[in-house]
Formats: sequence, C-alpha cells, structure tokens
Amino acid sequence: MKLKIFRIMAIITGVIGTTLINRFMEGGALFMSLILICLLISIYFIVKSILNIKTNNDVSIKMLKHINDSGTLALGLGFLSAFLGLISAFDVLEATGEAAPSIIAGGLKVALLSPVFGLFTFTISRLALLCLRIIQK
Repeated sequence: MKLKIFRIMAIITGVIGTTLINRFMEGGALFMSLILICLLISIYFIVKSILNIKTNNDVSIKMLKHINDSGTLALGLGFLSAFLGLISAFDVLEATGEAAPSIIAGGLKVALLSPVFGLFTFTISRLALLCLRIIQK
C-alpha cells in the first residue's frame, strides 16, 4: 500500500515539476531566472527576519525593507519582460504582415508567464511582510 502511494506521489511530482520547468523555459530563461533569484533572496530575508525577531529586532526590521525591495524588483522585472516580449512579437507581426490567431495566442501566453511569476514572488513577499509586522508588534 505504501509503495503504491509513493509511486503515485512520484508521478504527480514528476508531472508538476516537468510542467513548471517547461513554463519556466517558455517564459524566457533570463528574466525568469532573475525573478527566481529575487524569490530566493526574499525567502532568505524572510527566514533571517524570523530567526532574529526575538533576539535582534533591529535586524528583523531591516530585513523587512529587503523583503519589500526584492519582491518589488521581481514584479518590475516580470512586467519589463512582458513588455519587451510584446514589442518583439509585434515587430515580427509587422515584418511578416500575417497574424494567425494561434500565433498571437501563443505569444501572449509566453508574454504573460514572467509577470505571473513576478506577481507570485511579490505576493509571497507581501504576505511575509504582513505576517512579520503582526508578529513584531
């Protein structure tokens, strides 16, 4: 019974992991990597703030600013990537003169992947800020 559950969990994890990696690569490796770095930095500052919340409140307060900045940077990078992708897509459409709906839909999907990841990172950082500010008071 346990072996069957582990196999099912491995299959689900593999499917989800493969899907996430494919979406990551579709969104553009450069900007998605930068947003991922912002997410990891936010998580680092969140953990550091939690560890210092009782012992050193000044460090914890400084970490809140860093969490805010890294989340905002991820959001900005996501939208910058989307606008650059849309500009290049419209350049291609202008050069070819043809616009099939499937091509436009595919381009819009790719252009929206990095802002979604940026919004996810921003949301995580904002939720952490909210929780940490409540805990500090």
